[in-house]
Amino acid sequence: MRLILELALDWIWYRPNLVKWLLWPLGNIYRVAMEIRRLQYRLGLKPVTTLPVPVIVVGNITVGGTGKTPLVIWLASELQTRGYRVGIVSRGYGGSAADWPQQVWSTSDPLQVGDEPVLLARATGCPVAVGPDRVAAAQMLLATERVDVVLTDDGLQHHALNRTMEIIVVDGERGLGNGFFLPAGPLRESKSRIDDVDAVVVNGGNWGHDGVFRAQAEGQRLYQVAGPGQKSLGEFRGTKVHAVAGIANPTRFFDLLEKAGISVLPYPLPDHAKLDATSLDFGDSLPIMVTEKDAVKCQSFAHENVWCVPIKLIFDARHRDLLMQRVLTHLT
Repeated sequence: MRLILELALDWIWYRPNLVKWLLWPLGNIYRVAMEIRRLQYRLGLKPVTTLPVPVIVVGNITVGGTGKTPLVIWLASELQTRGYRVGIVSRGYGGSAADWPQQVWSTSDPLQVGDEPVLLARATGCPVAVGPDRVAAAQMLLATERVDVVLTDDGLQHHALNRTMEIIVVDGERGLGNGFFLPAGPLRESKSRIDDVDAVVVNGGNWGHDGVFRAQAEGQRLYQVAGPGQKSLGEFRGTKVHAVAGIANPTRFFDLLEKAGISVLPYPLPDHAKLDATSLDFGDSLPIMVTEKDAVKCQSFAHENVWCVPIKLIFDARHRDLLMQRVLTHLT
């Protein structure tokens, strides 16, 4: 049912239709509520916490996957190579822990703390803390780890946590959709918010204008989810595979595989979907490819024919250097 709802909303938000106008009044109510909420923080009517270390927020103004997590992984790597001790804060969406915040390690249970935080811990080696209250999660991180910069995966709309720098990520192929607010469109904040932030990263496509930083999501060397094997995408060229994606925009994952010459049998799942052995049982011997976010949830029951496709954001040298120069300027 949830997948059907996600597909229906995707159609309303990103395809020409008249249904959006039926939802437009609700979108206006949402817009006004969000603007009032943000104004309350700006006027000091709601408390804002400033941490003793810089905070970089990586977020978006639309619902759905734009590439925030790959950018956080990229930023963490770039900062670590420059000697920074990086900590990461995330929402922990999909986690069922009884108490929050929670500290996350590479071995943590994604069912308890969420799939993306476990992915972040594994991909970066950084300490990670999660919880609906980003301030509490960040304070836990600082109390238990030596951290001199905090990255938040999402949280642009979590105004209770003061930030040193804001970075918005935009899907360059889908842009801002129909430009309407939830639920009539994908917007969580006004389009003018883009002009307020410190940097805009466009993931693929042609959306945007001069001044944005352009990156491309590329598949990296595949690895067996439950084994030591590794292969390149090219080794699967011409091969028919089952592709499983429980992410916000599964079409992007399927398209990436097809562009690599792979024949894809797509199996989209709801974002943050819970997986079990039946999720990977297709009754044949074809290879199965999963996203990194799904791989952390199926390691205990995956068989040797299940392969994870890591995704990495690639900048050209000029945009990479300019973006890091801007980041370092804010940190100093």
